[in-house]
Amino acid sequence: MNRTETVSTGVGDARVTWHEAEDPEFVLAVGHGAGGGIEARDLQALARVLPGHGVSVALVEQPWRVAGKKVAPAPKTLDAGWRDLWPALAKDGLAVIAGGRSAGARVACRTAGELGAVAVLALSFPLHPPGRPEKSRADELLGAGVPTLVVQGGNDPFGRPGEFPAAGGFRLVEVPCADHGFAVPKRAPVGETETLSVITGGVVAWVPSLL
Repeated sequence: MNRTETVSTGVGDARVTWHEAEDPEFVLAVGHGAGGGIEARDLQALARVLPGHGVSVALVEQPWRVAGKKVAPAPKTLDAGWRDLWPALAKDGLAVIAGGRSAGARVACRTAGELGAVAVLALSFPLHPPGRPEKSRADELLGAGVPTLVVQGGNDPFGRPGEFPAAGGFRLVEVPCADHGFAVPKRAPVGETETLSVITGGVVAWVPSLL
């Protein structure tokens, strides 16, 4: 069953679109990045697949996006909105996995411990700005404090899989040939269908380890 609800926060109204499992064991609350919304291909694929595996998916639109703004606010504002809407995500007493893509993954990592998330799903984690590996954000990822799965494109300019800390205490699934938005070149040996299957399959295989 799918439904949408508006949740008031201290920085404006957020919107949550639920894709609910019949008998869920977890909720995956997943936020979008700074350059797009919940229509992102990976978020939509997870919303289609995970309910069939006992995971309800809550696609979260941050207040700035709901308000129609084009530019995301500062990280502290993103975190404030996420904190305020968390009770609506955890209200049924189910364990909640905090997730997000890109900037949304950073929000999930920064707030997971304080909010009581059981795990973090980081899609296209922006390890550093493109071309600036010295500006590492690894401390945010490593500081999540809960089991973490990183799903990263093999050609992501914000951080390729080989750039991540080798002993980070997280799992990493590489999406071959994919960029930051999980798009692959036309000449790549894999297409969008296979790419999305790597993403959803990696998450489906990881979730049972949280039980």
